[in-house]
Amino acid sequence: MATIVIAEDDPDIREISALLLRKAGHTTIPAGDGAEGWQAVLNYSPDLVISDIDMPETDGLALCAQIRAHPATARVPVICISGVLMPGDTCVEQAGGTALLHKPFASADLLDQVRSVLTTTLGAESP
Repeated sequence: MATIVIAEDDPDIREISALLLRKAGHTTIPAGDGAEGWQAVLNYSPDLVISDIDMPETDGLALCAQIRAHPATARVPVICISGVLMPGDTCVEQAGGTALLHKPFASADLLDQVRSVLTTTLGAESP
């Protein structure tokens, strides 16, 4: 199973997402904002990062760009989560995001997105 950093400033969303992913067999590393998320990426070498876009300190787009700019982390996939982006907005792609999940999202949507990204990037089935 995968190690996943969850960078989300809303503690409820962060904990529910972590619970869902742990139930699916993944290890989760919580981060309260993009700056904590970056430290978690450096410390844990995750298989995947899930990041809210609108956060204090370092936002999710800046975190994604940091991940892409660092040679040791450049290939880590990043699922960005947003409740404010409009259809057609390309900021996630411009920052190097792998996928976008819109808030509010259903549990199944999160798990399907994680499974899809991990299968594509790791080349293995993931529950």
